[in-house]
Amino acid sequence: MLEHRIRDGGTAGSVRTFLLDRKKMLRHRKNKRRGTLERGRGKQRENSERIAQKESRAGSSAMWWLCIAVFLLWMRSGGCTEKANTSDLIEYTAADFYEKLHSGKMMFIYFEHQVSPTISLFLVELEKSADALQDYGVLVGKVNCNKELVHTYCTEERMPHTAFLFRGGKEFLGFDLDTVFDINSIVSEVLFAILREEVKYVHTDSDLLAMEKAARGKKDIVLGYVSSLGTQEHRSIMETAYVYGTKYQFILITGGPVLKHLGVNEFTHSSRVWFLHCRDRSGFTTPMTSERCPLTLMRKPLSTLSLHSFLQLMEAPLVSEVYDDPSSVQPPQFPYQQTPQVFLFSRPATEHLDRDTATTLAWRLRGLALLVLVHRQSPAVKTPEEYNAAYRLNEKSSEVDYLTLHDLDELMDLVANQEKEEEDDEEEEEDKGVVEDEEEDSRFGKLDDEVAASVYEIRGDMTDMDSITQLTSDNFHTAVAQSSLTVALFYLRWDAVSMAFLNSFIEVAERLAGSSVQMSAVDCGEWTDLCAAQPSSSLPMPFQPITSFPSVLLLRPKETAQHYRGMLGIEALHRFIMMSHQAAPVLLSTQEEVTSFLQDVAHTELAGYKPDRVLGLFKTQAHTGVSLFTEAAKALRGEVLTGLLTDGLAEKWAAEHTADLPAVFVFPSWRTHTHPSSLPVSTSADELLSHINTALLHPLPELTVENLPSFLSLGKALLLLFVGEEEDEIGRRQNQALVEEMRGVVESGPERMERYLACWIHLGRTPAGMSVLGSYLGSMPPLPALVLTHLPSGDEIYQYSANTPITAPSVLQWLQRVEEGTESPAGILGDDNWPPAVDFYDFLKIMDEQEPDSAQQQTPDDEEDVEDVNVEEHVGVKETTNSFSTSPTPNNNPKTHTEL
Repeated sequence: MLEHRIRDGGTAGSVRTFLLDRKKMLRHRKNKRRGTLERGRGKQRENSERIAQKESRAGSSAMWWLCIAVFLLWMRSGGCTEKANTSDLIEYTAADFYEKLHSGKMMFIYFEHQVSPTISLFLVELEKSADALQDYGVLVGKVNCNKELVHTYCTEERMPHTAFLFRGGKEFLGFDLDTVFDINSIVSEVLFAILREEVKYVHTDSDLLAMEKAARGKKDIVLGYVSSLGTQEHRSIMETAYVYGTKYQFILITGGPVLKHLGVNEFTHSSRVWFLHCRDRSGFTTPMTSERCPLTLMRKPLSTLSLHSFLQLMEAPLVSEVYDDPSSVQPPQFPYQQTPQVFLFSRPATEHLDRDTATTLAWRLRGLALLVLVHRQSPAVKTPEEYNAAYRLNEKSSEVDYLTLHDLDELMDLVANQEKEEEDDEEEEEDKGVVEDEEEDSRFGKLDDEVAASVYEIRGDMTDMDSITQLTSDNFHTAVAQSSLTVALFYLRWDAVSMAFLNSFIEVAERLAGSSVQMSAVDCGEWTDLCAAQPSSSLPMPFQPITSFPSVLLLRPKETAQHYRGMLGIEALHRFIMMSHQAAPVLLSTQEEVTSFLQDVAHTELAGYKPDRVLGLFKTQAHTGVSLFTEAAKALRGEVLTGLLTDGLAEKWAAEHTADLPAVFVFPSWRTHTHPSSLPVSTSADELLSHINTALLHPLPELTVENLPSFLSLGKALLLLFVGEEEDEIGRRQNQALVEEMRGVVESGPERMERYLACWIHLGRTPAGMSVLGSYLGSMPPLPALVLTHLPSGDEIYQYSANTPITAPSVLQWLQRVEEGTESPAGILGDDNWPPAVDFYDFLKIMDEQEPDSAQQQTPDDEEDVEDVNVEEHVGVKETTNSFSTSPTPNNNPKTHTEL
């Protein structure tokens, strides 16, 4: 077993990125419907990779390694019964969990609540990963919360959708199940967290240059690029980094400007690995006069075994010298036995020049072949004088071929072509259908964004829509009238975002099966009149024309539709629907009902979630302010729970909180219910809504991916503090002190701060903040970092000096300098333009060029003849087209997902 290594320090999330929650979720849906999540290589390949890792850890002679390999193969094949039994997923009791936790061992644990089909598939993958992670000292198991109660982890709402990594006797990191959906993503993400100190992350070329300078003369660098985290390639890099982390500096990139320096198209999905020769070497090396380290590209497809072999090859001598004939030189021995040999001949008179030529060619062949310099003056060399080079390919025979070179490029082409032929032979042995699908997916991925490419991957899967009602122009009004709450998804089949969200929408419908909520969908490509809100049979539509896709509307009989404007995810939509199903407002008549309203939740599905609450207090239900409050309460459905108190109970509550009736009490989720904010009843529902939303706003909110859009909609400049994840109690206190200083900024300058929204991002809980900060400033500054951005007056970004302590007076003085124009900006916000990845194809033009009978190539007489012949046949089509084109379809939302 590999040695269990513990590494402390670093900033959690500094190597975690922001890329692709959407793609992973789509891949998760795809695997759910296919009934399998494992797309890795066979067990034989997996064993070989494990053996290769252990060999590199050992670092001993070949014979000793082969003995260990034989022993490990015997262990894997069932020679050790005890080992085989440990592959099953262990179910810990609460006592076992706490015992392992306090022992300081690393554990990856899932706390099981209710088992859905998605959770069942995850548990299968978790069991598969147990054997792999055991090699890295990580215990894998689950705790059944229905049998064993573990405090916090069996009670809070987020736990059923999160798996946890424990280290050093405490929680180290939580993983959303959408990011650990199969054995590859589980192993790669867990190792990524463990190796956060060894594996660095760079985004720009300047970041990489700084890493090269730091490693120069000390370590070589292994630079890996993966387009998405949680893949087989990501796992291969993490497993190799675990083995070689102390020998090489590993760097991971997932995109950004640094790709341009490396000559990689930012839209490519192919993983790459480069070896940067930064450590000084003796012998034959090129002078490293440049500030950049020479780099070698790994040309074989990325896997743990190929990466291990590549690193072994990088340790081979650049040039070897022999005094024997090439036919007498032994073929490369372990671990280079599969590597071609290239021979160059040297004469005493030109020995120095021959060495320089051999060194130059050796750098070009690095990773492809081993270069050997043969001294002709030796009597053992029998090669005819007409030949100046020879080669031995990595075949079973040891035959040497001789040739006469006129250019070094000839030899490069020979070796490169041989490498390509071998790769082609390996591909032919694979399933041709799978290869064709991968090539087609790769081509498609270049034509659009990741969501479109991911949806295209699952194009062959039939979406099961039995759990939702299909709405049409004929049944829309009837279906809405028969249900107290109808949730309708308006989508387009050719829109990638629509189809991606459709899977999430169906899963929410499955959760709500058996409830009074009717989940439904409208295909706007088929029912254009319905989506364009055209009245049917003189019945008005309860919504405006749909102009963005996908859109979710909550429909109630005889009420205007309510738009869902939250995240396009399962949990957010499900929570919104459950809260919308509550009465708005709830009529409370006893003290017990009020207490329950403020402390409890009506549905177990919302357990652990703390919603905002609002109470309206009126002397009687006939008070004129009740109708205004009711209108505001309906507008807040799904986001805020509202209650209504009248008569004596309202007077009692008003007296206890020294308020005059009528009044509105606001209970934000971030404050205890014993200290509400008291608001007077406004003269209009819109004004009351504005006052309620202001009272609910946290004075110093923590930004997350979910709440960022709502805060940006306020139109205020962001005074944004970035803090890293705490390693210990001291780190937590330091972060808390920084947040308190920012709160002091808000409190000490209320008038000046009115134009700013002071907020902060915890990069451990919101790793996407790393990319935000990097894009703001062009590189990652030291943490904590304070920036001012999204100014209404311009796109400038200002950075608070990293050398100045963050205190309330200093921050206010800095803001004063920014307002006076004496502070220089540190960056500029990029535009929000998201053009297509490639130029648009004019398919009609192509058809005109290829089809001689196309419309543009016909003469006017031909067109008239065609129209005369088919006029009756096309009358119906023309009438339908005209009727649609004459109906107005206003565009209320220019930023649409697609065009209708």
